[in-house]
This record gives sequence, C-alpha cells and structure tokens, in this order.
Amino acid sequence: MLGDMTAPDFQQQLRDVALRVTRPRLAVLEAVHASPHADTESLIAAARALLPDVSHQAVYDSLHTLTQAGLVRSIKPAGSVARYETRTGDNHHHVVCRSCGDIADVDCAVGHVPCLTASDSHGFVIDEAEVIYWGLCPDCSSRPL
Repeated sequence: MLGDMTAPDFQQQLRDVALRVTRPRLAVLEAVHASPHADTESLIAAARALLPDVSHQAVYDSLHTLTQAGLVRSIKPAGSVARYETRTGDNHHHVVCRSCGDIADVDCAVGHVPCLTASDSHGFVIDEAEVIYWGLCPDCSSRPL
C-alpha cells in the first residue's frame, strides 16, 4: 500500500480507462505514484523492485500507455529528461531547482483552467497552460557559493 492508494485502486484506475490490468502496468503505476517527478531510469529501478523480471521495454511501453490514457503525466523541463507523475487533470505547474534539478508541484497560478489567459490565442481554443518556475531549492540556496 502506498499512502492512500492500494493495489486494487491501481487495478481499478486501469479498468476505468479501459486498459488491461497487467503486472508491468501495475508496477509502473505504483512506481510513478510513489516517486512523483522521477525519470525513466529511476522508474525502471522502482518497477523492478516491485516486479524483478520487468524489462526496460515493458516499462517504456507502460509509461507510454499510461500517459496516453491520462493516468500519468509526462513533463519535460528544459535541459532535463522526461519526468512522470500521477497528478493529472488539474492543470498544476512545477518549480524546478536550477542547481540540483529537484521538482515540486505548484497549484494553478490564477483562476480557472487553463490558469492563464494568452494575450493572443491566434484562434486556438486553449484548454491547458504549462508553467515552469525556475530557481534554487531551499537546500541549494542555503549552500555557500
């Protein structure tokens, strides 16, 4: 059990989006839930701790499928590899440390989805805004130069 999520909860999440419940998908979903903002290599290690025989390809395939189904969100801060999280559908944003790369969630900047109003939509119907704040985390900002 992870926090308030249990294996049956993960199984139900897969069923709710019409995905087959497989051991690799469950291991990856549990790994992403346990380690928000983790990169693929970290998730492979975490998934293998849960399912030792899971292959790299099965983890990549599961991440792709879970992302496509909306159960996992992929974020790609500039200069970083893709990171994954299970917090989806709320249009939250992120803050990234320029020094160590630590990432934290930041709730919606202002108002209702998409949280920001574009100065010119160029005719697009905008339904999401992605904001990344950059700076130094508390640990890095307190280190002597």
